[in-house]
Amino acid sequence: MNAPFTNVLKNFSVYAVLISGLVSLSCNGIFQYNPNQVIFRDNEKNLTVKNIERIRSVPPEDTVRFILMGDTQRWYDEAELFVKSANSQKDISFVLHAGDISDFGLSQEFKWVNEIMSGLKYPYLTVIGNHDIVANGSASYRKMYGALNYSFEHGNNKFIFINTNSREYAFDGTIPDLNWLRAELRNNPENKNAIVIAHVPPFDGDFDRDLEVPYSQMLADDPNVKFSLYGHQHSFRNEEYYKDGVQYILSTAMGKRGYIVMTTWKGGYKAEQIEY
Repeated sequence: MNAPFTNVLKNFSVYAVLISGLVSLSCNGIFQYNPNQVIFRDNEKNLTVKNIERIRSVPPEDTVRFILMGDTQRWYDEAELFVKSANSQKDISFVLHAGDISDFGLSQEFKWVNEIMSGLKYPYLTVIGNHDIVANGSASYRKMYGALNYSFEHGNNKFIFINTNSREYAFDGTIPDLNWLRAELRNNPENKNAIVIAHVPPFDGDFDRDLEVPYSQMLADDPNVKFSLYGHQHSFRNEEYYKDGVQYILSTAMGKRGYIVMTTWKGGYKAEQIEY
């Protein structure tokens, strides 16, 4: 996978898969392959639960360092270079993939990216992106990773992963699930750092406009929320967007060869932009 033509070959393969699906539809069942089929090996299933178990197997320090990256899509060579760069970082507990694992929502794309990410020295966790919902992508994501909304605690932190891809649900008012998010924020009796991770930030056009204010206000009203993490816009961003005390931190896409190293401690954090 280190060959210089990896991206070209895999892009060709993706289009070949799509064409194969079209051929199968036009040949009255002669070909049985469906490009949207969801077939994974046992070691490719339920990765969220498995990786959380790996994270919990190591006692946390008072200060936790982790990596935020995202938008791998078809940038396979760049993703491999990311793994090499990430593995050179010190004292990293895990990697957060901020979504758009795939480009077309095909199971083979998820497999390719997982194969690359498996080269990390650390566990990795994901949140679903808008491209991951295309076609049968949600089913592939659920099979490989698990729930679209979930949370876990590590040290002084509670990490909350939520689906914010409103456009893919026709802005029907259900995504993001604010009732679920509210319950997760409230269920924090030790007042740990509440860190919300999603793909689409609330100020993006793919986020439901009717839910932007309730969502951002919910984060601002919680004193345990100092920052939240996103991908999607293919650029770095680190600003107090709503001037309400919450910092919105975005990592760039793999195609631009960058990621963020986050350092957190009780009540504080630091974000370091890395280019490789």
